[in-house]
Amino acid sequence: MQDENPWITHSSKEIYSNPWIALTEHDVTNPGGGRSIYGKVHYKNWAIGIIPLDDDLNTWLVGQYRYTLDEYSWEIPMGGGQLDIPKLESAKRELQEETGLTAKKWTKICKIHTSNSVTDETGIAYLAEELTEGEASFEETEDLQIRKLPFRSALEMCDNGEITDSLSVAAIYSLARKLNLAGS
Repeated sequence: MQDENPWITHSSKEIYSNPWIALTEHDVTNPGGGRSIYGKVHYKNWAIGIIPLDDDLNTWLVGQYRYTLDEYSWEIPMGGGQLDIPKLESAKRELQEETGLTAKKWTKICKIHTSNSVTDETGIAYLAEELTEGEASFEETEDLQIRKLPFRSALEMCDNGEITDSLSVAAIYSLARKLNLAGS
């Protein structure tokens, strides 16, 4: 296992930036000694996902049309969390905004890197329990459908490709293992 970076960076220049991402092009020497360029998408927020779970093992999913994929997507409630705000605080806000739910008990489920060959985005998922229902408050960019279903059905949706979002899949499979539902 190699802990030291085998890449040599000669120069870097920002190509594009907006409030959510920055694209930087790096002039590098790669581990094999060749000179090349490497593009990196830097995310300016955490990817925060939440699996709300009630006492009967029901959960909530949100559905929305994803512009980047040009298709509809079912996902766990999620959103961006500012890097300078505690991740759990962002998770609580996202759960309320997207589902109207609040939770008394929170447990970190998993941490993932969404596509580590081109981006530094880090995703964190939480389990939210001891739920209270309320009113959702969608952001301007959100046109969401909310679906309550058995957690086992969400797991089946991952298995059959109906849920493809990486943080949703990782969180659902991680929680299924913790609940001893994986493979059953």
